[in-house]
Amino acid sequence: MDIRKIKKLIEVVEDSDVAEIEISTADETIRIARFTAAAAPAAAPVAAPAPAAPAPPAAPPSNDRAGAGTGTGGADSASAGTQVRAPMVGTFYRSPAPGSKAFVEVGQTVAAGQTLCIIEAMKMLNQIESPVSGTVREILVENEQPVEYDEALFIIE
Repeated sequence: MDIRKIKKLIEVVEDSDVAEIEISTADETIRIARFTAAAAPAAAPVAAPAPAAPAPPAAPPSNDRAGAGTGTGGADSASAGTQVRAPMVGTFYRSPAPGSKAFVEVGQTVAAGQTLCIIEAMKMLNQIESPVSGTVREILVENEQPVEYDEALFIIE
């Protein structure tokens, strides 16, 4: 699908009361949805065929970066707090601009709805907000690293 058509669809959703739109062609599907403040993305394209989203696992998904950065402690590290997971595929940014202060640090107290990071997807900057109030126990992704859908980003106690 042409990127201009996708951008136009995003504008239509943003300028209307429509919460979600899905368009399918023979070889691709795109879904654009408006989420509540707890899930910040404005648009999320979906490749065809689009399987139903699985329930989040109890532990962070296994990937090559599992031990990188601040690290993950495995299943026991996830059991003591709330995992904030990536609502989309994109690039993870800890701060609003290069060289500026990070949104949150380990040990910092956050309120529900407070911005934790930004995920850039398709040249759109999507603020990811905390679903709960608490203390940031772990930041599981390094700045400017790619993240996958449903990948654990933070643990908040």
